[in-house]
Amino acid sequence: MDPEVTITKTLIGPDAIAKRVEQLGRQISEDYKGESLYICCILKGAFIFTADLIRHIECPLRVDFIRLASYGSGTNTSGKVKITKDVELPFEDCHVLIVEDIVDTGITLKFLVDRLKLHKPKSVRICTMLDKRSRREIEVPVDYVGFTIEDGFVIGYGLDYAEHYRQLPGICVMEAP
Repeated sequence: MDPEVTITKTLIGPDAIAKRVEQLGRQISEDYKGESLYICCILKGAFIFTADLIRHIECPLRVDFIRLASYGSGTNTSGKVKITKDVELPFEDCHVLIVEDIVDTGITLKFLVDRLKLHKPKSVRICTMLDKRSRREIEVPVDYVGFTIEDGFVIGYGLDYAEHYRQLPGICVMEAP
């Protein structure tokens, strides 16, 4: 059973998401024209965004998944990042595009970028559906941003609260429990 939450509003509807994802895919295709990409999807939150995004990328690509934990079942980061599922495909000398659902404090992405660079990729860039700059504790270079949002806890389009509500077609603001 889903934990009961109060959704205060739909922040970004499905049509706006689809349009922006298509725009991001076109921009990424242009930026990597003639190159191949290694897409590193951060589970679980970015899986829907990644699936929609790669349908609009027109260069050769491989997709891999990594799962990082820093939130648990709460609404605030613990500040400690751990890998619970690592990437499996080799990506040395490849262009790596990390696909994330939301950039919040920057702690998780800083950890991941530093870790991926140990494998000597050609480049590492970040694509995020949501950028919450007001919460940034560590600066990370975000190359592709779907939407910039204000502080608030959001669910839907892959984002969850305690592993629930990922299936919502839009991005909604929920009242803090």
